[in-house]
Amino acid sequence: MMDKHCLDLIDNNVNMTVPWYLMAAYAYYVEDDPIISDQLYDRLVLKIIDNWDTIEHRHKELLSLDDLKAGTYLGEYPGMVKGAVESIRKDIK
Repeated sequence: MMDKHCLDLIDNNVNMTVPWYLMAAYAYYVEDDPIISDQLYDRLVLKIIDNWDTIEHRHKELLSLDDLKAGTYLGEYPGMVKGAVESIRKDIK
């Protein structure tokens, strides 16, 4: 799991919550192989909701507050999200 790495990034830069949310959702829902714990995923969602108006990220438009509140993501994943998950998996090993 990449919990510590994720926490270090999102605690220092709220804008990093969006890519980490998308990567975590992709790893969990598509690959069925999580990269962060369920507890951190929930924390990530709450951080995005709490900071929604100030977050700036090019993939923010893929998210909606309703989906975040429901705790799931069923949208499209940009290719760079898939590549980032692959890269993170190499770091885990």
